[in-house]
Amino acid sequence: QVQLVESGGGLVQPGGSLRLSCAASGSRFGLYTMGWYRQAPGNQREVVARMAPFGTTTYADSVKGRFTISRDDAKNMGYLQMSALTPEATAVYYCNVAPISGGPPYWGQGTQVPVSS
Repeated sequence: QVQLVESGGGLVQPGGSLRLSCAASGSRFGLYTMGWYRQAPGNQREVVARMAPFGTTTYADSVKGRFTISRDDAKNMGYLQMSALTPEATAVYYCNVAPISGGPPYWGQGTQVPVSS
């Protein structure tokens, strides 16, 4: 069982930056693929970025070059650095981990990121 707690969300102006954090409980965090997803009002949840245990990363086309996913396995922490934010990035952002051996993923409760002037 893994529990995830996101933090770092909040109101940010267009063009601004924000770093989200994801704290994971339990051990074996290094054996999970970690991902950040978001869900805007009225939209389905979509993947933003994912990072495999050995560092391979993938990004949604809409955030490439502006968002960076990272992780610190020793601290059981994941991060999403977001820059050049636009109002279209307004959403609830969720942390997700999935064991590389298979099995159900785990989700955090989400953190809101409104981008507005």
